[in-house]
Amino acid sequence: MSDAHDPTDGPPEARRGVSRRGFLSSVGTGAFTAAAARSVAAEPPSGAPVVQAAERTKIALHVNGRRHEMLVEPRWSLAYVLREHLGLTGTKVGCERGECGACTVLIEDVPRYACLTLAVEAAGANITTLEGLMIGEELGPTQQAFLEEDAFQCGYCTPGQIMAVEGMLRSDADPSLEEIRRGVSGNLCRCGTYAHIFRAAQRAAELKQEPGGAR
Repeated sequence: MSDAHDPTDGPPEARRGVSRRGFLSSVGTGAFTAAAARSVAAEPPSGAPVVQAAERTKIALHVNGRRHEMLVEPRWSLAYVLREHLGLTGTKVGCERGECGACTVLIEDVPRYACLTLAVEAAGANITTLEGLMIGEELGPTQQAFLEEDAFQCGYCTPGQIMAVEGMLRSDADPSLEEIRRGVSGNLCRCGTYAHIFRAAQRAAELKQEPGGAR
């Protein structure tokens, strides 16, 4: 005699719960529906424009005293080309919006944000990166000054800070503290080590005035 509350009693439509077959069937249907939806989403709407890869342009970049001929897409930033095509990873990429200054390089001795400068714009100009400040295997004066004054914490912004100071000193060999503050105002240090950076800039000015220190 069966239990009056046995859910297996009675006609199938009256039974409660889901059978194993029903469960597998529903899962299979759901997976098929999801796959079909992804397939439809991946297909561009009828009449939508097809985006083609941009044609590359041949340019010559003069970086750290060396000439590099290459094919670049017009949309490529100078920061991208320096890092990914020339292997000059001293140039950091932070915000990619021209707000943090981590990507600062010198173009004709003027500090510029490499993330906002197209590679094609810099063609033919003299570009200096962090690597270009080295004197052989030795640190250049500005790099040495940052080391001496402990002007970094995490170090990510340091290359851009060094390049901003270097550019400032190439136009003004003996800046005042206020001029130094203005000179690095476009470079953000999230660690807040600005006092050390200011002292490093002053020390760099001193080192550059020593015999053999100018670059």
